[in-house]
Amino acid sequence: MLQTRAKVATCNLNQWALDFDGNLNRIQQSIQEAKDLGCKLRVGSELEISGYGCEDHFLEQDTFYHSWQSMSTILQSDLTDDILVVIGMAIQHRSVSYNCNVWCLNRKIILIRPKMALANDRNYREPRWFTAWTRNTIEDFDVPRFVAEQIGQRKTKFGSAIVQTWDTMLASETCEELFTPNSPHISLGLNGVEIFVNSSGSHHNLRKLNTRVNLIQEASDKGGGAYLYANQQGCDGGRLYYDGCAMIFLNGKMIAQGT
Repeated sequence: MLQTRAKVATCNLNQWALDFDGNLNRIQQSIQEAKDLGCKLRVGSELEISGYGCEDHFLEQDTFYHSWQSMSTILQSDLTDDILVVIGMAIQHRSVSYNCNVWCLNRKIILIRPKMALANDRNYREPRWFTAWTRNTIEDFDVPRFVAEQIGQRKTKFGSAIVQTWDTMLASETCEELFTPNSPHISLGLNGVEIFVNSSGSHHNLRKLNTRVNLIQEASDKGGGAYLYANQQGCDGGRLYYDGCAMIFLNGKMIAQGT
């Protein structure tokens, strides 16, 4: 059997709530560094465009509008040429707000994957701002008009989906979903997914990193394949500190770990 090799990248980004220019610059730099290293996949942290800790600013239309401005800037450049890029972003679909991963390739959005399980305990109140996507369906998504005019794309796909290439299959799992009893990676692995990506905004707590390592190790061990974990790093303006530690596991073994 012919085997191919994939070079992939994940990252820790020190994003700040509502620092759209600064956040965009850091995202652009991380994509460019991944491309310079010959990577074909780059994964970023949860809500990296706006910052994770925007709190009630996620109830304001400006937050979504400026997020789309940043996304449009990325797609109008050559950053996504020949590299699959996964970006964390807040998006409204049919007037409902979702916490999403946006999959981009060759200056187009190929999939918007909304978060399916929201964090709602201790330090987290995600259901205050977002709705969980609870349907295993795919719908048409209308790209905002001003973005569509700039990137030449009117529609894309929105929902729980798998991205299939010539020689592998990829899919998302977002932060809290990894901690749930019926994590998406279980059914995704049974359906042939070999590369899993996880965009997270996970704060520092004693022994919490050990929990994340164990969960990711188990996920990649029992189902096989590669698991890329990206996390925000630093304090983004709220009262939480995100401890980064981006990781790549392969078949239950850690092969890379960030600071």
